[in-house]
Amino acid sequence: PYVAYNIHVNGVLHCRVRYSQLLGLHEQLRKEYGANVLPAFPPKKLFSLTPAEVEQRREQLEKYMQAVRQDPLLGSSETFNSFLRRAQQETQQVPTEEVSLEVLLSNGQKVLVNVLTSDQTEDVLEAVAAKLDLPDDLIGYFSLFLVQEREDGAFSFVRKLQEFELPYVSVTSLRSQEYKIVLRKSYWDSAYDDDVMENRVGLNLLYAQTVSDIERGWILVTKEQHRQLKSLQEKVSKKEFLRLAQTLRHYGYLRFDACVADFPEKDCPVVVSAGNSELSLQLRLPGQQLREGSFRVTRMRCWRVTSSVPLPSGGTSSPGRGRGEVRLELAFEYLMSKDRLQWVTITSPQAIMMSICLQSMVDELMVKKSGGSIRKMLRRRVGGTLRRSDSQQAVKSPPLLESPDASRESMVKLSSKLSAVSLRGIGSPSTDASASDVHGNFAFEGIGDEDL
Repeated sequence: PYVAYNIHVNGVLHCRVRYSQLLGLHEQLRKEYGANVLPAFPPKKLFSLTPAEVEQRREQLEKYMQAVRQDPLLGSSETFNSFLRRAQQETQQVPTEEVSLEVLLSNGQKVLVNVLTSDQTEDVLEAVAAKLDLPDDLIGYFSLFLVQEREDGAFSFVRKLQEFELPYVSVTSLRSQEYKIVLRKSYWDSAYDDDVMENRVGLNLLYAQTVSDIERGWILVTKEQHRQLKSLQEKVSKKEFLRLAQTLRHYGYLRFDACVADFPEKDCPVVVSAGNSELSLQLRLPGQQLREGSFRVTRMRCWRVTSSVPLPSGGTSSPGRGRGEVRLELAFEYLMSKDRLQWVTITSPQAIMMSICLQSMVDELMVKKSGGSIRKMLRRRVGGTLRRSDSQQAVKSPPLLESPDASRESMVKLSSKLSAVSLRGIGSPSTDASASDVHGNFAFEGIGDEDL
Protein backbone atom coordinates (compact mmCIF):
# COMPACT_ATOMS: atom_id res chain seq x y z
CA PRO A 1 0.00 0.00 0.00
CA TYR A 2 1.10 3.56 -0.66
CA VAL A 3 0.18 6.91 0.86
CA ALA A 4 -1.59 9.45 -1.36
CA TYR A 5 -1.50 13.16 -0.60
CA ASN A 6 -4.36 15.53 -1.38
CA ILE A 7 -3.55 18.92 -2.93
CA HIS A 8 -6.31 21.47 -2.40
CA VAL A 9 -7.06 24.74 -4.18
CA ASN A 10 -9.21 27.16 -2.21
CA GLY A 11 -10.31 24.34 0.09
CA VAL A 12 -11.40 22.11 -2.82
CA LEU A 13 -9.56 18.92 -3.82
CA HIS A 14 -7.45 19.62 -6.91
CA CYS A 15 -5.58 16.34 -7.21
CA ARG A 16 -4.25 13.33 -5.33
CA VAL A 17 -0.57 12.41 -5.75
CA ARG A 18 1.95 9.90 -4.41
CA TYR A 19 5.38 10.64 -3.00
CA SER A 20 7.04 9.04 -6.05
CA GLN A 21 5.15 11.41 -8.39
CA LEU A 22 6.29 14.46 -6.43
CA LEU A 23 9.84 13.11 -6.37
CA GLY A 24 9.68 12.76 -10.16
CA LEU A 25 8.53 16.38 -10.43
CA HIS A 26 11.40 17.47 -8.17
CA GLU A 27 13.96 15.61 -10.27
CA GLN A 28 12.62 17.15 -13.47
CA LEU A 29 12.73 20.66 -11.99
CA ARG A 30 16.26 20.03 -10.73
CA LYS A 31 17.43 19.07 -14.23
CA GLU A 32 15.89 22.20 -15.73
CA TYR A 33 16.73 24.81 -13.11
CA GLY A 34 19.51 23.36 -10.95
CA ALA A 35 19.53 22.14 -7.35
CA ASN A 36 20.40 25.58 -5.93
CA VAL A 37 17.08 27.05 -7.07
CA LEU A 38 14.85 24.37 -5.56
CA PRO A 39 13.65 24.11 -1.95
CA ALA A 40 14.56 21.05 0.11
CA PHE A 41 12.66 17.88 -0.79
CA PRO A 42 11.88 15.23 1.88
CA PRO A 43 14.32 12.31 1.48
CA LYS A 44 13.41 8.73 0.68
CA LYS A 45 13.06 6.20 3.50
CA LEU A 46 14.27 2.62 3.28
CA PHE A 47 11.58 1.22 5.58
CA SER A 48 7.86 1.74 5.99
CA LEU A 49 6.90 5.01 7.63
CA THR A 50 5.25 5.24 11.02
CA PRO A 51 2.08 7.37 11.30
CA ALA A 52 4.17 10.16 12.85
CA GLU A 53 6.65 10.00 9.95
CA VAL A 54 3.81 10.03 7.41
CA GLU A 55 2.49 13.25 8.97
CA GLN A 56 5.98 14.75 9.06
CA ARG A 57 6.46 13.96 5.36
CA ARG A 58 3.08 15.46 4.55
CA GLU A 59 4.07 18.72 6.23
CA GLN A 60 7.41 18.75 4.40
CA LEU A 61 5.76 18.09 1.04
CA GLU A 62 3.21 20.82 1.72
CA LYS A 63 5.99 23.33 2.41
CA TYR A 64 7.82 22.16 -0.71
CA MET A 65 4.80 22.61 -2.99
CA GLN A 66 4.02 26.01 -1.51
CA ALA A 67 7.62 27.15 -1.94
CA VAL A 68 7.70 26.02 -5.58
CA ARG A 69 4.36 27.65 -6.34
CA GLN A 70 5.39 30.96 -4.78
CA ASP A 71 8.72 31.08 -6.62
CA PRO A 72 8.30 33.36 -9.71
CA LEU A 73 10.45 31.08 -11.88
CA LEU A 74 9.38 27.64 -10.70
CA GLY A 75 5.72 28.46 -10.06
CA SER A 76 5.17 29.73 -13.59
CA SER A 77 7.13 26.92 -15.27
CA GLU A 78 5.35 24.64 -17.71
CA THR A 79 6.90 21.63 -15.95
CA PHE A 80 5.23 22.45 -12.64
CA ASN A 81 1.88 23.53 -14.09
CA SER A 82 1.57 20.62 -16.53
CA PHE A 83 2.27 18.23 -13.62
CA LEU A 84 -0.69 19.69 -11.69
CA ARG A 85 -2.94 19.58 -14.75
CA ARG A 86 -2.17 15.93 -15.46
CA ALA A 87 -2.63 15.05 -11.80
CA GLN A 88 -5.98 16.85 -11.73
CA GLN A 89 -7.23 14.97 -14.77
CA GLU A 90 -6.02 11.61 -13.43
CA THR A 91 -7.51 12.19 -9.98
CA GLN A 92 -10.93 13.11 -11.36
CA GLN A 93 -10.67 10.26 -13.90
CA VAL A 94 -11.76 12.41 -16.82
CA PRO A 95 -10.76 11.02 -20.25
CA THR A 96 -9.45 13.38 -22.92
CA GLU A 97 -12.28 14.12 -25.32
CA GLU A 98 -13.96 17.02 -27.05
CA VAL A 99 -16.80 18.62 -25.07
CA SER A 100 -19.02 21.69 -25.16
CA LEU A 101 -18.26 24.08 -22.31
CA GLU A 102 -20.54 26.91 -21.21
CA VAL A 103 -18.91 30.22 -20.30
CA LEU A 104 -20.98 33.17 -19.09
CA LEU A 105 -20.43 36.86 -19.72
CA SER A 106 -20.99 39.32 -16.88
CA ASN A 107 -24.54 40.01 -18.09
CA GLY A 108 -25.45 36.31 -17.99
CA GLN A 109 -25.12 35.73 -21.74
CA LYS A 110 -24.01 32.17 -22.49
CA VAL A 111 -21.09 31.39 -24.81
CA LEU A 112 -20.69 27.73 -25.81
CA VAL A 113 -17.21 26.67 -26.93
CA ASN A 114 -15.91 23.34 -28.11
CA VAL A 115 -12.81 22.39 -26.11
CA LEU A 116 -10.95 19.33 -24.96
CA THR A 117 -11.37 18.16 -21.38
CA SER A 118 -7.55 18.43 -21.14
CA ASP A 119 -7.45 22.08 -22.31
CA GLN A 120 -5.77 24.43 -19.83
CA THR A 121 -7.18 27.78 -18.78
CA GLU A 122 -5.42 29.73 -21.51
CA ASP A 123 -6.75 27.33 -24.19
CA VAL A 124 -10.34 27.87 -23.02
CA LEU A 125 -9.85 31.64 -22.76
CA GLU A 126 -8.57 31.72 -26.34
CA ALA A 127 -11.51 29.61 -27.51
CA VAL A 128 -13.98 32.04 -25.90
CA ALA A 129 -12.13 35.01 -27.45
CA ALA A 130 -12.28 33.33 -30.86
CA LYS A 131 -16.01 32.68 -30.47
CA LEU A 132 -16.61 36.36 -29.65
CA ASP A 133 -14.11 37.56 -32.30
CA LEU A 134 -12.00 39.30 -29.66
CA PRO A 135 -8.53 40.09 -31.11
CA ASP A 136 -5.55 38.12 -29.83
CA ASP A 137 -3.84 41.24 -28.47
CA LEU A 138 -6.80 41.87 -26.13
CA ILE A 139 -7.05 38.35 -24.67
CA GLY A 140 -4.66 39.28 -21.86
CA TYR A 141 -7.09 41.93 -20.63
CA PHE A 142 -9.64 39.26 -19.67
CA SER A 143 -9.67 36.20 -17.42
CA LEU A 144 -11.91 33.26 -16.57
CA PHE A 145 -13.34 33.06 -13.05
CA LEU A 146 -15.03 30.22 -11.22
CA VAL A 147 -18.20 31.52 -9.57
CA GLN A 148 -21.07 30.12 -7.55
CA GLU A 149 -24.52 31.28 -8.61
CA ARG A 150 -26.75 32.14 -5.67
CA GLU A 151 -30.54 31.75 -5.54
CA ASP A 152 -31.03 35.44 -6.39
CA GLY A 153 -28.95 35.00 -9.56
CA ALA A 154 -25.92 36.91 -8.22
CA PHE A 155 -22.42 35.49 -8.60
CA SER A 156 -20.16 34.71 -5.66
CA PHE A 157 -16.57 34.64 -6.95
CA VAL A 158 -14.65 31.52 -5.88
CA ARG A 159 -11.35 32.08 -7.66
CA LYS A 160 -9.63 33.13 -10.83
CA LEU A 161 -8.87 30.04 -12.91
CA GLN A 162 -5.11 29.46 -12.91
CA GLU A 163 -2.66 28.08 -15.45
CA PHE A 164 -2.22 24.87 -13.44
CA GLU A 165 -5.84 23.71 -13.83
CA LEU A 166 -8.23 22.43 -16.49
CA PRO A 167 -11.41 24.57 -16.49
CA TYR A 168 -13.73 21.80 -17.66
CA VAL A 169 -12.45 19.42 -14.97
CA SER A 170 -12.47 22.15 -12.30
CA VAL A 171 -16.12 23.07 -12.82
CA THR A 172 -17.54 19.58 -13.44
CA SER A 173 -15.67 17.96 -10.54
CA LEU A 174 -17.66 20.16 -8.14
CA ARG A 175 -20.76 18.24 -9.28
CA SER A 176 -23.17 21.12 -8.84
CA GLN A 177 -25.05 23.25 -11.34
CA GLU A 178 -24.43 26.27 -9.08
CA TYR A 179 -20.82 26.55 -10.25
CA LYS A 180 -20.17 28.43 -13.49
CA ILE A 181 -17.26 29.91 -15.44
CA VAL A 182 -17.48 33.67 -16.10
CA LEU A 183 -15.45 35.91 -18.42
CA ARG A 184 -14.51 39.24 -16.84
CA LYS A 185 -11.82 41.86 -17.35
CA SER A 186 -8.68 41.03 -15.41
CA TYR A 187 -7.06 44.46 -14.93
CA TRP A 188 -7.74 47.11 -12.29
CA ASP A 189 -6.48 50.43 -13.70
CA SER A 190 -9.28 52.03 -15.73
CA ALA A 191 -6.64 53.69 -17.93
CA TYR A 192 -6.35 50.34 -19.71
CA ASP A 193 -10.00 50.67 -20.76
CA ASP A 194 -8.79 52.80 -23.67
CA ASP A 195 -7.00 49.80 -25.21
CA VAL A 196 -10.10 47.61 -24.89
CA MET A 197 -12.55 50.27 -26.10
CA GLU A 198 -10.67 50.67 -29.39
CA ASN A 199 -12.15 47.35 -30.48
CA ARG A 200 -15.87 46.78 -31.06
CA VAL A 201 -16.01 43.44 -29.21
CA GLY A 202 -13.87 44.73 -26.36
CA LEU A 203 -16.12 47.78 -26.03
CA ASN A 204 -19.24 45.59 -25.91
CA LEU A 205 -17.74 43.30 -23.25
CA LEU A 206 -16.71 46.24 -21.08
CA TYR A 207 -20.10 47.91 -21.56
CA ALA A 208 -22.05 44.73 -20.66
CA GLN A 209 -19.92 44.20 -17.53
CA THR A 210 -20.37 47.79 -16.38
CA VAL A 211 -24.15 47.74 -16.84
CA SER A 212 -24.30 44.48 -14.90
CA ASP A 213 -22.14 45.88 -12.08
CA ILE A 214 -24.40 48.93 -11.78
CA GLU A 215 -27.56 46.83 -11.69
CA ARG A 216 -26.24 44.58 -8.92
CA GLY A 217 -25.14 47.59 -6.87
CA TRP A 218 -21.40 47.02 -7.15
CA ILE A 219 -20.88 50.50 -8.62
CA LEU A 220 -22.23 53.31 -6.42
CA VAL A 221 -24.56 55.61 -8.36
CA THR A 222 -26.61 58.66 -7.34
CA LYS A 223 -30.06 59.29 -8.81
CA GLU A 224 -28.72 62.06 -11.08
CA GLN A 225 -25.83 59.90 -12.30
CA HIS A 226 -28.30 57.07 -12.92
CA ARG A 227 -30.46 59.39 -15.01
CA GLN A 228 -27.45 60.44 -17.10
CA LEU A 229 -26.35 56.85 -17.61
CA LYS A 230 -29.81 55.76 -18.72
CA SER A 231 -29.96 58.66 -21.17
CA LEU A 232 -26.63 57.59 -22.70
CA GLN A 233 -27.90 54.01 -22.88
CA GLU A 234 -30.99 55.11 -24.79
CA LYS A 235 -28.73 56.92 -27.27
CA VAL A 236 -26.52 53.77 -27.53
CA SER A 237 -23.55 55.98 -26.61
CA LYS A 238 -21.45 53.17 -25.15
CA LYS A 239 -18.14 55.02 -24.95
CA GLU A 240 -19.73 58.06 -23.30
CA PHE A 241 -21.55 55.71 -20.93
CA LEU A 242 -18.25 54.11 -19.92
CA ARG A 243 -16.51 57.48 -19.56
CA LEU A 244 -19.16 58.57 -17.08
CA ALA A 245 -19.06 55.19 -15.30
CA GLN A 246 -15.29 55.53 -14.87
CA THR A 247 -15.88 58.53 -12.59
CA LEU A 248 -18.16 56.55 -10.25
CA ARG A 249 -17.11 55.06 -6.94
CA HIS A 250 -16.26 51.32 -7.20
CA TYR A 251 -16.10 51.31 -11.00
CA GLY A 252 -14.32 48.12 -12.06
CA TYR A 253 -14.30 46.72 -8.51
CA LEU A 254 -15.03 43.10 -7.66
CA ARG A 255 -17.34 42.68 -4.67
CA PHE A 256 -17.20 39.79 -2.21
CA ASP A 257 -19.89 38.27 -0.03
CA ALA A 258 -20.60 39.74 3.40
CA CYS A 259 -17.98 38.68 5.93
CA VAL A 260 -16.33 39.73 9.22
CA ALA A 261 -13.27 41.87 10.04
CA ASP A 262 -11.49 42.85 13.24
CA PHE A 263 -11.29 46.52 12.22
CA PRO A 264 -12.34 49.04 13.39
CA GLU A 265 -13.54 46.63 16.11
CA LYS A 266 -13.70 42.88 16.64
CA ASP A 267 -16.31 40.83 14.75
CA CYS A 268 -17.36 43.80 12.63
CA PRO A 269 -19.70 42.80 9.73
CA VAL A 270 -18.29 44.17 6.46
CA VAL A 271 -18.67 43.93 2.69
CA VAL A 272 -15.29 43.92 0.93
CA SER A 273 -14.66 45.15 -2.61
CA ALA A 274 -11.35 45.06 -4.53
CA GLY A 275 -10.29 47.57 -7.16
CA ASN A 276 -8.32 50.73 -7.96
CA SER A 277 -5.33 49.51 -5.93
CA GLU A 278 -7.33 49.17 -2.72
CA LEU A 279 -9.64 47.02 -0.65
CA SER A 280 -12.81 48.86 0.27
CA LEU A 281 -14.74 47.94 3.43
CA GLN A 282 -18.38 48.89 3.81
CA LEU A 283 -19.60 48.54 7.40
CA ARG A 284 -22.17 49.66 9.89
CA LEU A 285 -21.01 50.60 13.37
CA PRO A 286 -23.60 50.38 16.18
CA GLY A 287 -26.07 53.25 15.94
CA GLN A 288 -24.48 54.66 12.78
CA GLN A 289 -25.28 54.73 9.08
CA LEU A 290 -23.49 52.62 6.50
CA ARG A 291 -19.88 53.74 6.17
CA GLU A 292 -16.96 53.00 3.89
CA GLY A 293 -13.20 52.97 4.32
CA SER A 294 -10.36 51.85 2.08
CA PHE A 295 -7.01 50.11 2.52
CA ARG A 296 -4.52 51.18 -0.14
CA VAL A 297 -2.38 48.42 -1.62
CA THR A 298 0.73 50.60 -1.45
CA ARG A 299 0.43 50.83 2.33
CA MET A 300 0.33 47.09 2.96
CA ARG A 301 3.72 45.94 4.18
CA CYS A 302 2.91 42.23 4.03
CA TRP A 303 -0.01 39.81 4.15
CA ARG A 304 -0.92 36.13 4.53
CA VAL A 305 -3.82 33.70 4.19
CA THR A 306 -4.35 31.17 6.94
CA SER A 307 -6.86 28.36 7.43
CA SER A 308 -8.17 26.52 10.44
CA VAL A 309 -10.98 24.15 11.35
CA PRO A 310 -12.97 25.66 14.24
CA LEU A 311 -13.62 23.28 17.10
CA PRO A 312 -17.33 23.01 17.98
CA SER A 313 -18.27 24.63 21.28
CA GLY A 314 -20.13 22.36 23.66
CA GLY A 315 -20.38 19.66 21.03
CA THR A 316 -22.22 21.83 18.50
CA SER A 317 -20.96 23.64 15.44
CA SER A 318 -20.74 27.40 15.32
CA PRO A 319 -23.66 29.19 13.66
CA GLY A 320 -23.27 29.38 9.90
CA ARG A 321 -20.42 26.85 9.83
CA GLY A 322 -20.67 23.16 9.22
CA ARG A 323 -18.73 20.77 11.39
CA GLY A 324 -15.17 20.55 10.08
CA GLU A 325 -15.59 23.44 7.63
CA VAL A 326 -12.36 25.27 6.88
CA ARG A 327 -12.20 28.85 8.14
CA LEU A 328 -10.11 31.14 5.93
CA GLU A 329 -8.57 34.44 7.02
CA LEU A 330 -6.76 37.16 5.13
CA ALA A 331 -4.46 39.16 7.42
CA PHE A 332 -2.33 42.12 6.34
CA GLU A 333 0.00 44.50 8.09
CA TYR A 334 -1.09 48.04 7.29
CA LEU A 335 0.65 51.37 7.66
CA MET A 336 -1.96 53.27 9.67
CA SER A 337 0.25 56.31 10.14
CA LYS A 338 3.92 57.07 9.86
CA ASP A 339 5.93 54.50 11.87
CA ARG A 340 2.74 52.70 13.04
CA LEU A 341 1.87 49.33 11.54
CA GLN A 342 -1.18 47.29 12.52
CA TRP A 343 -2.45 43.86 11.54
CA VAL A 344 -5.99 43.72 10.13
CA THR A 345 -7.78 40.39 9.64
CA ILE A 346 -10.73 39.59 7.35
CA THR A 347 -12.49 36.26 7.92
CA SER A 348 -14.12 35.08 4.71
CA PRO A 349 -14.50 31.89 2.62
CA GLN A 350 -13.27 34.09 -0.24
CA ALA A 351 -10.00 35.04 1.51
CA ILE A 352 -7.87 33.36 -1.16
CA MET A 353 -9.79 35.11 -3.94
CA MET A 354 -9.15 38.41 -2.11
CA SER A 355 -5.46 37.59 -1.94
CA ILE A 356 -5.32 36.80 -5.65
CA CYS A 357 -6.94 40.17 -6.41
CA LEU A 358 -4.45 41.95 -4.15
CA GLN A 359 -1.47 40.23 -5.73
CA SER A 360 -2.68 41.03 -9.24
CA MET A 361 -3.10 44.70 -8.25
CA VAL A 362 0.47 44.72 -6.95
CA ASP A 363 1.71 43.04 -10.13
CA GLU A 364 -0.09 45.62 -12.23
CA LEU A 365 1.39 48.50 -10.22
CA MET A 366 4.89 47.07 -10.62
CA VAL A 367 4.45 46.58 -14.37
CA LYS A 368 3.24 50.16 -14.73
CA LYS A 369 6.09 51.44 -12.53
CA SER A 370 8.66 49.69 -14.74
CA GLY A 371 7.11 51.19 -17.88
CA GLY A 372 5.81 47.83 -19.10
CA SER A 373 2.46 46.90 -20.59
CA ILE A 374 -0.15 44.45 -19.34
CA ARG A 375 -0.37 43.18 -22.91
CA LYS A 376 2.89 41.38 -22.14
CA MET A 377 1.45 39.84 -18.98
CA LEU A 378 -0.38 37.26 -21.11
CA ARG A 379 1.95 34.30 -21.53
CA ARG A 380 1.96 33.15 -25.14
CA ARG A 381 2.45 29.44 -25.59
CA VAL A 382 5.10 28.36 -28.09
CA GLY A 383 3.74 26.10 -30.79
CA GLY A 384 0.23 26.25 -29.36
CA THR A 385 -2.75 25.80 -31.66
CA LEU A 386 -5.88 27.87 -31.46
CA ARG A 387 -9.06 26.17 -32.62
CA ARG A 388 -11.22 28.91 -34.10
CA SER A 389 -14.95 28.27 -33.94
CA ASP A 390 -16.89 27.88 -37.16
CA SER A 391 -19.48 30.40 -36.04
CA GLN A 392 -18.80 33.53 -34.03
CA GLN A 393 -21.11 35.04 -31.46
CA ALA A 394 -21.93 38.68 -30.82
CA VAL A 395 -22.07 40.20 -27.36
CA LYS A 396 -25.70 41.07 -26.72
CA SER A 397 -26.53 44.60 -25.70
CA PRO A 398 -27.87 44.66 -22.11
CA PRO A 399 -31.36 46.06 -21.36
CA LEU A 400 -31.79 49.62 -20.15
CA LEU A 401 -30.93 50.32 -16.55
CA GLU A 402 -33.82 50.03 -14.14
CA SER A 403 -34.63 52.76 -11.65
CA PRO A 404 -32.16 52.87 -8.77
CA ASP A 405 -33.04 50.79 -5.72
CA ALA A 406 -34.57 53.18 -3.20
CA SER A 407 -33.65 50.85 -0.36
CA ARG A 408 -29.96 51.02 -1.20
CA GLU A 409 -28.25 53.26 1.31
CA SER A 410 -25.73 55.90 0.41
CA MET A 411 -22.18 55.64 1.71
CA VAL A 412 -20.21 58.15 3.70
CA LYS A 413 -16.44 58.10 3.98
CA LEU A 414 -15.12 57.12 7.38
CA SER A 415 -13.00 59.84 8.87
CA SER A 416 -9.63 59.59 10.61
CA LYS A 417 -8.24 56.07 10.90
CA LEU A 418 -10.42 54.06 8.55
CA SER A 419 -10.31 56.44 5.61
CA ALA A 420 -6.52 56.08 5.64
CA VAL A 421 -6.49 52.30 5.46
CA SER A 422 -5.00 50.49 2.43
CA LEU A 423 -4.28 46.82 1.59
CA ARG A 424 -1.50 44.63 0.16
CA GLY A 425 -1.66 41.36 -1.66
CA ILE A 426 -1.05 37.65 -1.21
CA GLY A 427 0.45 35.03 -3.49
CA SER A 428 -1.89 32.68 -5.37
CA PRO A 429 -1.79 29.42 -3.42
CA SER A 430 -1.84 26.10 -5.27
CA THR A 431 -2.22 23.94 -2.18
CA ASP A 432 -4.60 24.19 0.72
CA ALA A 433 -4.35 27.59 2.36
CA SER A 434 -2.84 26.30 5.54
CA ALA A 435 0.36 28.20 4.84
CA SER A 436 1.18 30.82 7.40
CA ASP A 437 4.12 32.20 5.40
CA VAL A 438 4.17 35.99 5.27
CA HIS A 439 4.34 37.52 1.79
CA GLY A 440 6.12 40.84 1.35
CA ASN A 441 4.72 43.60 -0.81
CA PHE A 442 7.11 44.97 -3.42
CA ALA A 443 4.83 47.93 -4.08
CA PHE A 444 5.16 48.93 -0.42
CA GLU A 445 8.86 49.69 -0.82
CA GLY A 446 8.20 52.72 -2.96
CA ILE A 447 5.89 54.50 -0.50
CA GLY A 448 6.83 58.11 0.22
CA ASP A 449 5.91 60.67 2.86
CA GLU A 450 3.52 62.28 0.41
CA ASP A 451 1.38 59.12 0.53
CA LEU A 452 0.94 59.49 4.28
